[in-house]
Amino acid sequence: MTFVYIVRCNFTAPDREQAWNDWYSGPKIAQMLRNPMFLSCQRFRRVSGEGRGYLALWTMEGPEALRTPDYLSQWGFSEWTPLIVDWSRDLFDGGAAEAQSFAVPRNGALRVIAFDGMSEPDARRERDALATPEQQMRWLPIAGLDRHTPLIGLQVLAGPPRADAAAGAIYRPISDFHRA
Repeated sequence: MTFVYIVRCNFTAPDREQAWNDWYSGPKIAQMLRNPMFLSCQRFRRVSGEGRGYLALWTMEGPEALRTPDYLSQWGFSEWTPLIVDWSRDLFDGGAAEAQSFAVPRNGALRVIAFDGMSEPDARRERDALATPEQQMRWLPIAGLDRHTPLIGLQVLAGPPRADAAAGAIYRPISDFHRA
């Protein structure tokens, strides 16, 4: 079983944004992937739709990964914390999906549909209204942490999305897919 740990946030200092991205996409990912049970990570920036500007998608073996002494001693944004707003950490049940199934090619995109603040029944109704077989959206139920959304839809797109793309936010990769 795979769990998907999604961190979403906005960054408030445009003049320091590149340095922050260099840190997060470099040393921070490397540090986190040395932790027990962490499997992979990829970072994204929103290019269309609504949602937070940045998204990091981590995969792990289980929720226990977030309780290890290694993780607890180093979680967070370090010196960047004062510049991070609208931060959320949500853990989702990825079921039998392999970590690799969440990898987005550099020229691809990730469509994300979140139901922040909705009840689970309302989110499921919205999902059912949006879901189409050709969409190939992977719907993940919430499994822990902040629980901003009762479920999230993720669709890996091999190339840029069509101009008439369906609902949700589109995120483009700003890092390669990294494996532990």
